[in-house]
Amino acid sequence: MSHRIPGVTHSASGPVGPALPAALDEAAHRCLVAGFDGTTTVPDPLKRLIDRGLGGVILFTRNIRDADQVRELTGTLRTLRPDLLIAIDNEGGGIGHLVAAGAPEAPGSWALGVADDPALTAACADALAGHLLSLGITASYAPVADVQSRPENPIVRTRAFGADPELVSRHLRAWIAATEARGVASCAKHFPGHGGTVTDSHHELAVDPRPYDRLDLAPFRAAVEAGVPMLMSAHVVFPALDPDRPATLSPRILSELLRGELGFDGVLVSDALEMKAIADRYGEAAGARLALAAGADQVIVAVPDLEVTLACRDAVLDALRSGELTPERVTEAAARVRRLALRYAVLPYRPDDVAAWDEAAGLTAARAAVRSAGSLPEPVHGAHVVDCFPPPHPALNWGGEDLLTALRALDPTATGTAVAGEPEDAEDAEDLVRKALRAAQGRPLVVAVCDAELYPWQRRMRDALLAARPDAVLVSTGLPEPGGRALCAYGRGRVNLRALAEVLTGAAG
Repeated sequence: MSHRIPGVTHSASGPVGPALPAALDEAAHRCLVAGFDGTTTVPDPLKRLIDRGLGGVILFTRNIRDADQVRELTGTLRTLRPDLLIAIDNEGGGIGHLVAAGAPEAPGSWALGVADDPALTAACADALAGHLLSLGITASYAPVADVQSRPENPIVRTRAFGADPELVSRHLRAWIAATEARGVASCAKHFPGHGGTVTDSHHELAVDPRPYDRLDLAPFRAAVEAGVPMLMSAHVVFPALDPDRPATLSPRILSELLRGELGFDGVLVSDALEMKAIADRYGEAAGARLALAAGADQVIVAVPDLEVTLACRDAVLDALRSGELTPERVTEAAARVRRLALRYAVLPYRPDDVAAWDEAAGLTAARAAVRSAGSLPEPVHGAHVVDCFPPPHPALNWGGEDLLTALRALDPTATGTAVAGEPEDAEDAEDLVRKALRAAQGRPLVVAVCDAELYPWQRRMRDALLAARPDAVLVSTGLPEPGGRALCAYGRGRVNLRALAEVLTGAAG
């Protein structure tokens, strides 16, 4: 259910009043980043936004068919406006939108933190950035600077480099430097941290109740010191900083803390405004106005419905006319975006001239991250696998890869099932367990879970299988449970699953 703030409009019906000066109108448009539908053509409403100065676009899986198509699309966009920032979420691991375009394999941030080799982290970041550049994409909304501080956090987890701020900072520096060396803009997110919440801000407003001296600001300080050109704000309320508004809408957090105390002068971009933490409570349009007033330089409207972007644009223009937004604030924001665009948006060479990257870096890192509480299990052959994992998050576009597929690539005699989300009822779950135990008679059994402490259905299935088969090999592809005995990959990227399969089959060197 939506709970709107009294007096805050959900959407704008359109701009009212006299036209703004052309330079101010263009500045307002530079403060927007728009998502859209299409793989080869640019929708007319987006063309009009670009013509009036749109600051950037964000690509998603819906915009990706193959590498040549992406190059054509980015070339078309850049023809419309050479200084348009073309961005994408590109964290690596199981989260990414460029699989169909041949994205390099990377294990995800937590596995990189477990391997704890900044050179490997840099090599993975270099591969991801080089691939972006080869496609004509010059801004990456990565890396994640959050610290996984709460075991029950539902959204950060293996997207973070770890639970130790110093380790996170170390790997942030390596990632940022490697991305910068490619001429691609990185973006540390989600300021001032999403790892201390128990709520996913995609679904509702999140709160981090810790006192100021317990907040995880150190990685963001490290990112600023490393020269990160962009930061992304969190849709999280921090009562110790501002009890009334989420960080994205808080002048205290964005202007006083980030600009004043941390000294950040790059582009501050909001997380997507259609996320329910903003959309349900304020509305996207009011969110755009409030975020810019609070100190953001760009707001992302990632949904492909350009009417939502236009409503946000109209709210910003109306706020400029009414004085709710000052020309100075919007001009300052647009100037930062322009500096970023001059530095990163214009490609200095053809995308196919990009230097090669280390294709093996991701698998090397994934292999280095595999861990077991005890000794590694003896190799299994002809195993039956039950791989339990939550369904893909709609905003993160994890592809749903499973361990059985990775295992069968090395051992074609392996069988099993992938359980992608909670069975419909207890009877279905019990039936799955019975069938798995029958299929595994006289054969090794591998039971894999992903973040089982968050999903009771996974624990129930795991416990039932292990009660009947205490000899089964237990595997974790998410964050392992405390005191567990599982073989751990710390991620569900394809290279994570490949590295697990190598250990399980004895193919690991």
